[in-house]
Amino acid sequence: MSSHPDLEGALRAKRSLSAMLVAAALAAGGIAGTPVLAATDHAHEHAGPAHPLELNAGRKWATDEPLRQGMTRIRDAVSVQLPAVHRGKMDAAQYDALGGEIEAQLAHIVGNCKLDPKADEMLHVILAGVIEGNEIIRGHDAKAKRSAGVVKVVHALEQYGKYFEHPGWKAPKLAH
Repeated sequence: MSSHPDLEGALRAKRSLSAMLVAAALAAGGIAGTPVLAATDHAHEHAGPAHPLELNAGRKWATDEPLRQGMTRIRDAVSVQLPAVHRGKMDAAQYDALGGEIEAQLAHIVGNCKLDPKADEMLHVILAGVIEGNEIIRGHDAKAKRSAGVVKVVHALEQYGKYFEHPGWKAPKLAH
């Protein structure tokens, strides 16, 4: 048990919110299949406070096909919208659609990805960044611009490429 109860409470609230987001996507028909909620609960039931990212004895962590597929689809969905984000031309419906696609892919990853426990722990750190960014994309943080959520997701995708083996991986590029 961690010695940071406030951090643990915040993480539990985030996990609860992400589960509600996946449930909302299921209810809206955005994600096919029912095992996703159980898989989402499983994915976060053993995740404690975020650990710093680290390599696997100096090497990137192994991935599996469901993880590579889901992360590629998240990257591609973000990449398609980046020009509009950069120009400030994304409307609420476009942000909602992007958020829905990210949620669907997160559910796919959580429901199908099977990594060794340490790799899974590192993946949770990455996915936490995607989930936090997606909460902003979906408009769940009234104080933040939705474009800031896209930036957060891109940063998580960059981290994924640094720490996980994914042949041909290139994270989207943010304009400077």
